[in-house]
Amino acid sequence: MPRKDTRKDARGGSAKDSKKSARPQRKKVCYFCREKVTYVDFKDVALLRRFVSDRGKIRARRVTGTCSQHQRDVAAAVKSAREVALLPYVIR
Repeated sequence: MPRKDTRKDARGGSAKDSKKSARPQRKKVCYFCREKVTYVDFKDVALLRRFVSDRGKIRARRVTGTCSQHQRDVAAAVKSAREVALLPYVIR
């Protein structure tokens, strides 16, 4: 009698199931490159809130889809906005 595959993947399901149901993810495109934004303004709080979590942390590139240059610009803009009290440092 053959042995059952009892290996688990990171989510707790079996390794077989994850291969079957996984569909290819679309590559996220940088918002700033797509919209041809030349400057990430720290005073544009509505735009910066898209790149900050509900706890006030700057979201990662893999989550937001920004390119490396614009991720650096977003991080600098968020930090400047925090310093002049447009964005909070922490949301409890």
